[in-house]
Amino acid sequence: MTLSWIQIVRLGLVQLCLGAIVVLMTSTLNRVMVVELALPALVPGLLVGLHYGIQITRPTWGFRSDTRGNRTRFVIGGMAVLAAGAVLAALAVLAIPGARVAGLLLSVVAYALIGVGVGASGTSLLALLATATAPRRRAAAATITWLLMILGIAVTAGVSGQFLDPYSPFRLMAVVATVSLGALVLTVLASHGIEGRVVAEREPAPMPFRQGIAEIWGERRTRAFTLFVFLSMVAYFMQELILEPYAGLVFGYTPGQSTSLSGAQNGGVFVGMALVGVLATGFRIGSLRVWVSAGCLGSAAALAAIIAVGQAGLQLLVPAVVALGFFNGMFAVAAIGSMMALAGEGRGAREGTRMGLWGAAQAVAAGFGGLTGAVLVDLGRTVLPDATAFGLTFAFEAGLFVIAAAIALRVLQTIPDRRIPSGLAIPGE
Repeated sequence: MTLSWIQIVRLGLVQLCLGAIVVLMTSTLNRVMVVELALPALVPGLLVGLHYGIQITRPTWGFRSDTRGNRTRFVIGGMAVLAAGAVLAALAVLAIPGARVAGLLLSVVAYALIGVGVGASGTSLLALLATATAPRRRAAAATITWLLMILGIAVTAGVSGQFLDPYSPFRLMAVVATVSLGALVLTVLASHGIEGRVVAEREPAPMPFRQGIAEIWGERRTRAFTLFVFLSMVAYFMQELILEPYAGLVFGYTPGQSTSLSGAQNGGVFVGMALVGVLATGFRIGSLRVWVSAGCLGSAAALAAIIAVGQAGLQLLVPAVVALGFFNGMFAVAAIGSMMALAGEGRGAREGTRMGLWGAAQAVAAGFGGLTGAVLVDLGRTVLPDATAFGLTFAFEAGLFVIAAAIALRVLQTIPDRRIPSGLAIPGE
């Protein structure tokens, strides 16, 4: 038995819940700490970095779900830990004005729990999808789950913003607690009973983690794909902290205009993800290998356009940024589909460990990429004009995308064609 479309959507709702809680931690609480609590921006930056750093434990969670069976309990348990961490983070915001040291220490504990929860739940969820999704539906499954995650982020940000005004710490506490509890309940309901219907029960196979991860790391293609994930995700996140400053410093955008630019980029991401699902799954156009490499090369070309309009002083930044978002979305969703395909290749019953390894590479790359982009721009601006400093950083990012495309073409060349011979035109991963 493999996952039906309805079951894929149900599991996608778990990804929606992950996005809903995390956006409050990385966006809303970030702003509250800096603006309302007047803390240095470094404080929430370090806390968010901690949540990414903790996710280096993803291979451990994937390995546990492989060897102990019942991935659903890790999905639900991880969500419970994530929800608890979110509530503690909101409590810390209440505590900081009266007891700053205690509040900050509580924040550290909270964000560590958030990292653990995201790692355990997210890794086990992807492992379950990789194990139980039919090869012809993997592109669709990835698109559905990621679009639902984006929907969860957008809806939570919009709705919670309405309830937070006028701001008070207790309103914040109520919003975070409501979202966290709702996400946990929805996760339980959405995931209940699916695994037992589609995955054959097997006896747990106890094995030392070090031995298990060594076996997986010994697979040449797993190592190569880990490198691809790291390089492509560094490139993907490099522009995260510098694109809006680029728009302001080089093009004279106001804060409102630069925020709208970010929205336009995310719109491009959404269209790129949906397009891959519809074309790959519904119209049998292209394989995962083709879509991954096209997305990486298209992203590099879009970055070249962003550099060119800055150097020429042309007011064409918006279409260039939308194109970047489009190709980023195309590459990202095809890469997740490739992860699902490769997770089941090689040594058996190791889908979770492989997903955990690649998830850890992605989390480390997310933090490293944003930091690298910011540092390169700061260094460049000390000796070069703004447009040139930003342009060289974007050029470095484009180069990483080209290298990632070359690795993908090589690593994914022997994966069986994942196109659907006859199927639904449903957005896919």
